[in-house]
Amino acid sequence: MNTKRLIPLAVLALAVACSESASNPQENSVSDGFKPQFLTTVNLENAPEGAHFRQGFGAPVCTISGLTVSCTGTQIGGVGNTDADVSLTITYAATVQCRNHGGQIVEVKTQSTTVAPAPDELTEVRNGTLIVGAFSASTVPTDETFEALATCPNGNWTKEVLGEPIVSSFTYTLTFEGFTEPAIIVTGPDV
Repeated sequence: MNTKRLIPLAVLALAVACSESASNPQENSVSDGFKPQFLTTVNLENAPEGAHFRQGFGAPVCTISGLTVSCTGTQIGGVGNTDADVSLTITYAATVQCRNHGGQIVEVKTQSTTVAPAPDELTEVRNGTLIVGAFSASTVPTDETFEALATCPNGNWTKEVLGEPIVSSFTYTLTFEGFTEPAIIVTGPDV
């Protein structure tokens, strides 16, 4: 007799939550009310053996407010004396208007990416625990940068940025020293 059994959903959820490698979409909001999905990936195989989140801590949670991306801190125990590097890469998008001498207008979307490495004092190893502080960045490219990236039909057209740039995506990473891949990655929203 062939019997099918269903694994209770709570047991499956607990198994994923306790695994060394897990992804978790987070719903966050940005200042205009849009609720993008942010994806958090934790892979503690890219950390010293025995690494674990301290009680009351988990992976950083990131939010977007205007042109600033902010991520909360965390604490990871069992790392010995291994420090980590934190980085926040933000891609900003803008619309550039190309106008020729006859008044014809073409709108061009451009993107520019900035990388904000966290200062050394953001992370500290104390008694085998990596303490990571909150981190924010908003290194918005200039209008000239967006205009330089825009491709108009030819060099006789003038370029002008329309409106304000937006955060189109970001990636937060935490990589332990001596490891080539991040232990924590938070990405979003890719609009």
